[in-house]
Formats: sequence, C-alpha cells, structure tokens
Amino acid sequence: MKQVKVALASHAQAYVIKIGRGLLNKVGDEARRSLRGRGSRAVIISNARVFALSGQVVRDSLLRQGFSVSHWLMGEGERFKSLRTLDKALAFLSRMGLERNDMVVALGGGVVGDLAGFAAAVYLRGLPFIQVPTTLLAQIDSSVGGKTGINLAAGKNLVGAFHQPSAVVIDTESLATLPEGELTAGWCEAVKNGAIGSRQLFQDTMRFLESAAGSQTNPATLRYQQLESVIQAQCAFKASIVAGDERENAARKDHRSRRILNFGHTVGHALEALTGYRRFRHGEAVGHGMMVASEISKNLGLLAPSELELLREAIRLCGPLPPAGNIDEQAIMEITSRDKKSVDGRVQWVLLERIGRARIVDGLEIEPKLLRASLRAALKESSR
Repeated sequence: MKQVKVALASHAQAYVIKIGRGLLNKVGDEARRSLRGRGSRAVIISNARVFALSGQVVRDSLLRQGFSVSHWLMGEGERFKSLRTLDKALAFLSRMGLERNDMVVALGGGVVGDLAGFAAAVYLRGLPFIQVPTTLLAQIDSSVGGKTGINLAAGKNLVGAFHQPSAVVIDTESLATLPEGELTAGWCEAVKNGAIGSRQLFQDTMRFLESAAGSQTNPATLRYQQLESVIQAQCAFKASIVAGDERENAARKDHRSRRILNFGHTVGHALEALTGYRRFRHGEAVGHGMMVASEISKNLGLLAPSELELLREAIRLCGPLPPAGNIDEQAIMEITSRDKKSVDGRVQWVLLERIGRARIVDGLEIEPKLLRASLRAALKESSR
C-alpha cells in the first residue's frame, strides 16, 4: 500500500490518501479511525452501477466497525449533479438521523464524490466524509483537494464548497471494471497534471501509457505496483498544489497557483455544456481542451512546436476521444467568455510555456481571430 499525506494550513491534522489493492475492505477502518471512535451511523452515497460492484464490500467493512449503515443511490452522469439531486440526498441524510459525528462515504466517480462531498459540507453545517473514488479520474484528481459542488443550468460547478475529506481510500482493483472511455478520461487528466506539474511526472505517466499500449492487457490491471506508483505521484502533485493554495486565491497568477489545475478546462467545460453532458466524459473534454490551450500557447509564441507535438502524442496514448470538430466555434467562444474562473470579467487562460510549466494569461491577450484559429486547428487535430 502507498500513501500520500495532504497537509493543509487550515487543518491541524493532515489526512491521508491510501492507494492499493483490496482497500475497499478497509473503508470501515478508515471511517472509525478518522472519527476517533465516535459516530454510530454511516451513509454510503453511490450510483446503481458502482454499488452493485462494490457496495456490499464497503457496507460490510463499515458494519464490522460497528456502524449502522444505509445507502442512497443517485443517477449516473454529470446531468445528475444538480440542485434537485442534492435536495434528495439531504432529505435522505435527514431521514437517517445523521449527527455531526456520523459519516458520509462517497463511493463512485467524480460526480458522486462532488455531490456527496457537497451534501456532507452543508448538512448540519458540515459532516465528516470519506472519498472512495472508483474511476481513475476521481482517484488522481477530484477526490483530492476538497472541492465539492453541483452544476446549474448556467454552468458547471457554479455552486459548491471547499470541504476536505477525512480520508481518501483508493482501491486500484476497482479500475479493472471500467470501460475504455473512463480510462481514457482518467489518463487525459493524468497527462494534464504532468503537463502543468513537472517534466518528470509527465514522462513517468507517458512511459506507463507507452508500456500499456504495447500490451494486450487492460492498462488498469497492467503491473499493479507500477500503476499504484503512477497514481501516488499524481496524488502527491495535486496535494502539493492544494497545500499551497487550498482555496484557489484569485489574486495568484504564479505557476504554483491552484488555478493551473484548470489547464484544458476552459474549453473542456464548454464542450461538455454544448453537448448536454452526454457526448464527453469530463476527462475526454479536458483532452480536447488541452489541445486548444496548447495551440493557443504555440500561436502566442509561448510553447515550442516540438513541445506541442509531445503533448499531442501523450493525449493520443490516452485513447480515442469523441469527435469535437463539428461543434460550432462561435458557440465555444461565447461560453468560454463566461467561464466561472473569470476575474474582473476577463477569462483567465491556463497555457503552457513548456511541458511541466504553466502560465496564467489574461483573455485580453488572446485576440478572437487567434482563438478561433486555435480552436479550429486543435479540435480538428484531436478528433482524428
């Protein structure tokens, strides 16, 4: 088992991310440890697909630790990350009589983790919760850092709270049941972290993807020890960024700001919204978004063409992306102009100076003509 500590200035005690095989059996142990012996109830929030695969194991582990256990299942997909779903989740927590020393367990991908975490954040002004991410993207990204939230019709993640989990339990065996598209989405997010984090992280991730591409084995089950090392490195990078900028200070524009984690997300969120959250998984949309942001970086003279090609190759290794070349460029531009990360009404683009070094650029520095040309070139390229 591998571990990553997440130490935050706002928390007296660090929480731990645990990574290994068979850890679903240990969720109850982590719940009891994080509550320091207190608490008698636990609610698992999941969806039907994940709960059928993993719910009983997690339930049994909680029962062994003396918890009274119940579960509530939400719909599957980004469109269920809504106020309506949140209301139903909160009503269930109320019916189960949860108190402040009880526990919420988020079992599933990023959608489940975001909604369950937000429900835990606002019910009784804050319940402890554990993230048990079952998708690669959730394991290396959304389960780490304490961002929780839901979507509005006006955009993605517009309502939320910073609410850190008590623990994160990553069972790598859960990846063996994922469809190819879920793995592609997760690896795109891993490439993103490497592209903005360090060349070493980028190269280590790319080497793993290259070894997986040459194997007939599902890359999620290829050499578990190597996979766990990659996930550990990804989580350690995210934890280091969160520790230095937990609440994403809008005034920061340096290359260690938490805002750099939004590389590829400005266009990625636009693609998700324009297709009703039905064509792209989040990581797949981010894959296209990274291509656009890198094309802009090259056209502004920030990124060398050789670095752009290296990033393209890494994204290709992640797996095929759903096509985006037929989406109206003007519509994308209009949605990105309303990006929730705007400051003083201006979009803040996360671009690249090189692999491993990000730069935050004011949208005023990117002329509409350059943006349109970058969109056209990148979406055509990434849809091949």
